[in-house]
Amino acid sequence: MDGAMSGDNRVREVGAAATNMLGFAKSPAETRVVAAMSGGVDSSVVAAMLARDGFDVVGVTLQLYDHGQALAKKGACCAGRDIYDARRVAEEIGFPHYVLDYENRFKESVIDDFVESYLGGATPIPCVRCNERVKFRDLLETARDLEADCLATGHYVRRIDGPNGAELHRAADPSRDQSYFLFTTTRQQLEYLRFPLGGVETKAETRAMAAEFGLAVADKPDSQDICFVPQGNYADLIEKLRPGAAEPGDVVHVDGRVLGAHSGVIRYTIGQRRGLGLIDPQAPGEPLFVVKLDADARQVIVGPRDALGVRSVSLAEVNWLGDGDFVEDAPDDGWDVVAKVRSTRPPRPARVRPRADGSVEVALAEAEEGVAPGQACVFYAPDGDRVLGGGWIQRS
Repeated sequence: MDGAMSGDNRVREVGAAATNMLGFAKSPAETRVVAAMSGGVDSSVVAAMLARDGFDVVGVTLQLYDHGQALAKKGACCAGRDIYDARRVAEEIGFPHYVLDYENRFKESVIDDFVESYLGGATPIPCVRCNERVKFRDLLETARDLEADCLATGHYVRRIDGPNGAELHRAADPSRDQSYFLFTTTRQQLEYLRFPLGGVETKAETRAMAAEFGLAVADKPDSQDICFVPQGNYADLIEKLRPGAAEPGDVVHVDGRVLGAHSGVIRYTIGQRRGLGLIDPQAPGEPLFVVKLDADARQVIVGPRDALGVRSVSLAEVNWLGDGDFVEDAPDDGWDVVAKVRSTRPPRPARVRPRADGSVEVALAEAEEGVAPGQACVFYAPDGDRVLGGGWIQRS
C-alpha cells in the first residue's frame, strides 16, 4: 500500500519475505525508482522522500511546451521555471535528474486533441489525456528503459495490492483526491506505478515534509487551470491554433426559439449561466443556462435550470479496473457503482450497463446537472473508495 513513508520503517515483513516500502523484495538501495518531477511541491517531496529512505532515485522532468508566456505564468507546470525548480531539488537532495523533451508528443497527443474536442462542441479534460498518453505511456516506457523497478508520481491517490492485483483507490485526503483524473490507468500500468502521497492526510503535511527536507519549493503555489492555456482563456488559444474557428451563430432556446446570437460555440460550456446576456421574453425572471452545444449547426442551446438534469449517459473508451471481465461478468442489471460525472461532483449511486453493440450506458439514480460530452464519468465501488473504471461521456 502506498502512503507517506517513514525513514524508520523502510522494510516490512510480508509472509516469509521482507519487502521494502515500495513492495519489492530487496533493499531500497537495490530498488531503482524513476520519480516524475513537475517542479511542484508534491513531486519534489516524493523524490526527496524516496532518496532519504535509501532508494536509487532518478528524477525525470518532461518539457511539455515552451510558450514564451508560460515561463512567467504563475501556476503553470512543465515550463521553464518548473524545470529549474525540479533540477534544484535533485541537486539539493543529491540524485541524478534528467529533462526530456516531450513537446512534440504533448502537442500531438494532448493539445491537438483538446482543440479538436472543443471545436466539436465537447468539454475535454487534457490532464487525463496527458496522464494516459504521455506520463503513463511514454514516460513509463522511459522508466523501463532506465531499468527502474517502478515509476513514482506525486498524485494523491492510493495503490493497494489486492487479491487480484494492484487496485486504484481514492486518496486519504478527499479534498486532494485525484483519482478522477487517473481513470484511464490500465491494470498493467498500475502494477508498475507508485503513489507515495496517497496516504498523506493533508496538503499541509506535504508542505511540512518539504520544509523538513529544506526544499525551496515548500511554499510554491499549486498549479492551477490547464497548464498550456495562458490566463485560462481557452477560446483565445483555440483561435490562435485554429484561426477562424470561432464562427458566429444563434443562441436557441430548448423549445426552438432564437433568443440571440453568439460569437463562437467555443466560448461556451454546458451548465454555464454567467455571461449569456440574454433574457427569455416568455419567462423574464427565470435564469438561462447552456444546455447543449451543437458545433455543426453553430448553435448554443439554452434553457431553464431543470433542462440541465440528466439521468442517463453514454460512454466510450471505457477502462475497467474492477474484478472480473467488464462485459462477460456484468450482472444482468449492470454493475452497482457510485459515479462522478465531473471532477468537482461527489460520486452518486448508479448502474453501469455494457451493451451488446459495445456501447456503455450509465443510469444515474438521481439527475445530474451540467453533464457534458468530453467529460469523464468515473465509477467507484459502492463504498466510494476503490476506482472501478470510467469512460468518456459521448451524449446524455
